Amino acid sequence: MIGKVPVGGDAPISVQTMTNTPTEDVTATIDQIRRCEEVGADIIRVSCPTEEATRHFDKITRAAEVPIVADIHFHYKRALEAADKGAACLRINPGNIGSSQRVAEVVRAAKANGCAIRIGVNAGSLEKDLLEKYGEPCPEALIESALDHIKLLQDHDFHDFKVAVKASDVFLAVAAYHGLAEAVDCPLHLGITEAGGLIGGTVKSSIGMGSLLWAGIGDTIRVSLSAEPEQEVKVGFEMLKALGLRTRGVRVVSCPSCSRQGFDVIRMVEALEKRLEHIKTPMSLSVLGCVVNGPGEARETDIGLTGGGNGKHMVFLSGVTDHTVQSEDMLEHIVKLVEAKAAQIEAGEAIAFDPHAPAIQAVEAAE
Repeated sequence: MIGKVPVGGDAPISVQTMTNTPTEDVTATIDQIRRCEEVGADIIRVSCPTEEATRHFDKITRAAEVPIVADIHFHYKRALEAADKGAACLRINPGNIGSSQRVAEVVRAAKANGCAIRIGVNAGSLEKDLLEKYGEPCPEALIESALDHIKLLQDHDFHDFKVAVKASDVFLAVAAYHGLAEAVDCPLHLGITEAGGLIGGTVKSSIGMGSLLWAGIGDTIRVSLSAEPEQEVKVGFEMLKALGLRTRGVRVVSCPSCSRQGFDVIRMVEALEKRLEHIKTPMSLSVLGCVVNGPGEARETDIGLTGGGNGKHMVFLSGVTDHTVQSEDMLEHIVKLVEAKAAQIEAGEAIAFDPHAPAIQAVEAAE
């Protein structure tokens, strides 16, 4: 358990991110945490590099609605302070915080405060002896480092841990995770570290973590992007939705558009994704520009929009053609339909979409 979030076993794969504000700035850090919570982050990591960063750490952990992981490097006392001030998990590299005695102190603090520990092995910060042994970062070196750190915690009778073996090289990371999964039976935290910017990093992360998740490896993920933390969360959920592992929010099926389109598909999808970010209820929405594939896709989604001629477009509800909508009314109409369906589902009504239900009648009346 990371606070109230289960990790491993049959639990849903959790999505993490990390704040990039100075932790000493409590207000800015809490504001960023709140934005990440709004887009669905299950767990949020906060770096604690200084004594000042942990001085008011309890204000951050109390304000957060999701579990907070304290990111610790080198200074073991920061781990003790964070544990005492509400951290749900300590992210440490047991090999870089000093002697076995110091590790024992961290373990005692974790036990006393109900903290889990995440062992974070990274190809960019492997121990010198392993680099000398293997010559360079390789899967075997990452796995050996992880196993050494696991033994270090187990020697102190601590077993509430998860492990990561991250690398920026996709092939290196994937091979290391496959090897670690064969060697141990504990929750694994997935990541392609320093993956890059929003587009490049999304592609690398999707290839690496996607292949691992498809193989049944991984219990919690962090998409490491040179982008705002909220974007990491969004990409993480899209990855899990594509694999059928999580169903939070609206899954959009849309075409790349071409000259057959009856409306500007690209702009419409951009607007819909932004307007529907607040929807947490799982549902599917298809947005296609013409009748070549539009009706077929719409029949497989909860709500469908297919481009037609003369500025008049078909709206499908539960896979059935229901009515048409004009171009100028399209965006607001689809947003209202999605919101109405979400309200139906949240109210415990039948998942099958009833166009004559009160929520839909309210949309029609408003228009």
